[in-house]
Amino acid sequence: MKKLTSVVLALAILLLGAAFASCGGVTFDETKKISVVARETGSGTKSAFMEILGLKGKADPSGVIIATGTAAVLAEVKNNEYAIAYDSLGYVTDEVKMLKVDGVEATIENIKNGTYKISRPLQVVYQESKVGASAADTAYLAFLKSSEAQTIISDNGYVSTFDGATAYTPDSSLTGKIGITGSTSLKPLMEKLAAKFHELQPNVEVSVGGGGSGTGYNDAKNGVSDFGMISEVFAESKAPGCMHYEVAKDGIAVIVNKANPLDDISLAVLKNIYDVDAGDAAVTTWADAGKKNK
Repeated sequence: MKKLTSVVLALAILLLGAAFASCGGVTFDETKKISVVARETGSGTKSAFMEILGLKGKADPSGVIIATGTAAVLAEVKNNEYAIAYDSLGYVTDEVKMLKVDGVEATIENIKNGTYKISRPLQVVYQESKVGASAADTAYLAFLKSSEAQTIISDNGYVSTFDGATAYTPDSSLTGKIGITGSTSLKPLMEKLAAKFHELQPNVEVSVGGGGSGTGYNDAKNGVSDFGMISEVFAESKAPGCMHYEVAKDGIAVIVNKANPLDDISLAVLKNIYDVDAGDAAVTTWADAGKKNK
């Protein structure tokens, strides 16, 4: 009987230990290598993230895990205790943990006021006289400030920065064509906005092309397009005499597994996690991240 009691007690202890481990009782091993997760080539989020870190055009670090799409990024981080990734703020769920960056939380408010650094403005550049002379252009600029546009911006994971928006009032007599070119980061959102505008104004044709922010500046400045798209702070020297309007901000959250004890990461450490050419400065383990973060 005593032997049976001992066996039952031992089994209970084993089961209790397993339950404790499953509830997160196992200590996070900071010596483990960081599982670096990145988006696929062609992702606008990846392009923005790498550009903000000063890594535009660079390859991914060795051993990177490529996740195609937001759902894949979240699933990888949720199931991989040692993962780090990035995603548009609007798509992050409570199944993962968002890190502060240089002590600042990734919130809409902090993105709006500019204190959260992994964000950038998405803007249109235009000649005031050209837009003012075209009823269609004037209407489109008004639409970009409408409540309908703000809903599209928020629903697609971007940060709406225009407060007090009201509904757009369609004009059944409006006709014409609007040309928009430039930033490939703003292009997917602008295509959705253009489609909604065309739904409201079926007699106005809106074409949206790419080419990059440089193209956006030049096309607006030279009157090639009605609106040029840029994904940076407006530089008047690149388009003298032009006006600009901030369509939205692109805020990107840095995420880790909920088991990770890290709450804050510096921009410098983050860069050295994702920089293929970091060399001796490379951050490869969570212990390195913790030390270099201080």
